[in-house]
Amino acid sequence: MAWYRNGGPVMHVISIVALIGLITLAERLFTIVIRSKTNGRRFIERVIQLVRAGRVDEAIKECAGSRAAVPDMGLLILRSRSRDEVDLQNVADAASLSVLPILTRRLGYLSAIAVAEGLLGVVGAIVNLQRIFPWTGAAPAISIASAIAGSLTPIAYALVVAIVLVLGRAYLSSQSELIIEQINEFSARLINALIDRPDVRLGHR
Repeated sequence: MAWYRNGGPVMHVISIVALIGLITLAERLFTIVIRSKTNGRRFIERVIQLVRAGRVDEAIKECAGSRAAVPDMGLLILRSRSRDEVDLQNVADAASLSVLPILTRRLGYLSAIAVAEGLLGVVGAIVNLQRIFPWTGAAPAISIASAIAGSLTPIAYALVVAIVLVLGRAYLSSQSELIIEQINEFSARLINALIDRPDVRLGHR
């Protein structure tokens, strides 16, 4: 607590911004990693097999059993009950407008908050230096080295928070991209299965 108090009043502002960033990070972790992510590869293969076997109702139940992003896409396509490629592609395109934004929204906030944290740390350090070395010409009561070291507390605090937010955003972005790739593959292969076009597996993942 003494270390925190030495940082000055700006530490409270940094903490408030940090709290906003961490809440945003936690919400995105829940939405992308816990709620939207599933065993995409096994799920995709299972649903494609059901559709190619003519068991569309079972495939719909399989998709309805999860609220993850990939099953949501399959559910929207399968419930159209169409066998026309153009219609199915239109449904997939419309569904992507509903499903994909869930995976990407508010990720940009994390980068902005991380930058704001770093800037607030610099502001805090400047304010502390001005407080210790007032523009009166009076000699400081403590050594210059000690004054500067104490003034850097806001920067250290802000950078720690910024690092957590930047790393968190990088992880969430990678997970989001993985899910989006699975959605795009699933919708393409599902349409092929519904119109009885030969399936093209993308590797053996």
